[in-house]
Amino acid sequence: MAEVQTLRKGDIFEEETQLWRVLEYQHIKVARGGATIRLKVRNVRSGSTVERTYSNGTRVNDVELDKDDVQYLYTDGDFYHFMNTQTFEQLALSPDTLEGIRDYLVENMIVGIESYEDEPLTVKIPTAVDLRVVWAEPAIQGDTANAPTKQIELETGLRIDAPLFVQEGDVVRVNTRDGVYVTRVKQ
Repeated sequence: MAEVQTLRKGDIFEEETQLWRVLEYQHIKVARGGATIRLKVRNVRSGSTVERTYSNGTRVNDVELDKDDVQYLYTDGDFYHFMNTQTFEQLALSPDTLEGIRDYLVENMIVGIESYEDEPLTVKIPTAVDLRVVWAEPAIQGDTANAPTKQIELETGLRIDAPLFVQEGDVVRVNTRDGVYVTRVKQ
């Protein structure tokens, strides 16, 4: 058990048989009244976000997530298959679990997975990944005003804007937080 005033951004606690991740923490002290703690929390399983208010000293069940490194193997269309790098156990995750990161997964990539009581909750990928360009819009000579960009398609099917010098076959680094081109990688 932990008191709510010890919770910080990113912490996970259990309440009403649901797991909640703290997104924002605010300590509110009123003149003669007791302090209150206002938390903005996200349900780890459903993804819904709510605000909760607690009085100072309220206790919640804090939880420890199991963290493992897993290797992405393949997708069969319905599920994404991973292998634990320590135990070699395989697990299949639904596309809903991988919302927002599917466009950055390539075979044999090592990612982190957080689970609670053997239930996979979140998958953590690096902040930048290197992906091969499979298609690039042709660059037009003389079109160089105002830092022009063109569309490229990466090996995962993701389409992003990149500078004119990027060609098919190049490997580029992409920021996984916002899907923006970072740099061309030398091979």
